Amino acid sequence: MAITQLSVFLENKPGQLAAAVKLISDGGVNIRALSLADTRDFGILRLIVSDVAKAKALLMEKSIVTETPVIAVKMEDEAGALNRILQSLQEERINVEYLYAFTGAAEFSAYTVLRVDDAAHAELVLKNAGVATLSDGELMQLL
Repeated sequence: MAITQLSVFLENKPGQLAAAVKLISDGGVNIRALSLADTRDFGILRLIVSDVAKAKALLMEKSIVTETPVIAVKMEDEAGALNRILQSLQEERINVEYLYAFTGAAEFSAYTVLRVDDAAHAELVLKNAGVATLSDGELMQLL
């Protein structure tokens, strides 16, 4: 039940992030979550958006854009919640390549987006640990 994340490659110079966000917002697409990582020459903007196809089409005019399957996990907004998730994955030797987290509109709700080396295995491990994973549609309804 992986969700779709867009990864946008941006030159590491002033205005590139603002231009990408403007393209998305002018197109009427809502950004649900994002992360930005940089290197000396470029940045990778990772996005969860309300309309993947539309955002990808808008961004492809200016940047390289790829789709990546990631796992969205619902967790309690409390100390130790993320640790329990990561320990479950570590016990099964599932590598977490990167993650980013955000809180939801509902009180005490938090979510983590995980890129792992084996999404299907990770989802099974999390399900067996009692951790809820979300589809694209479920995530969009919550936020």
